[in-house]
Amino acid sequence: MPPSHAAGHAVVLFAHGSRDPRWSEPIEAVARTMRELAPDVPVACAYLELTAPDLPTCVQALASQGARAITVWPMFLGAGRHAREDLPRLAEQLRTSHPGIVIDVRTAIGEHPDVLACMARTALDGITEVDAPIYRTKDA
Repeated sequence: MPPSHAAGHAVVLFAHGSRDPRWSEPIEAVARTMRELAPDVPVACAYLELTAPDLPTCVQALASQGARAITVWPMFLGAGRHAREDLPRLAEQLRTSHPGIVIDVRTAIGEHPDVLACMARTALDGITEVDAPIYRTKDA
């Protein structure tokens, strides 16, 4: 059973964006899974450029739905310029325009230890020795 979440808390998955309409499908899939796991938590996707909606539009929509706290997860593998400079600048502008909402910007999701471990396990999938995985789980 998923943990209980505070009322009024929303999550935004923030990604770069692309001209290719299929590019956002993995981000949208993560959002769908989050909604299934925690149906009481509003989850939205926002994009820096080339894909709608942008972060200000997304935050405004969540504020209109009653969000009082918004956690923004940069859906980047690492903390490049967008995560280090562009996103903090955007978040500060949003804090000014929405003073009643706590906006918490996390580090790039690709730097989270659980994501790093998942990527490592996934990259090793299919590499076997006599049909046995070459990596060990914590329980093995």
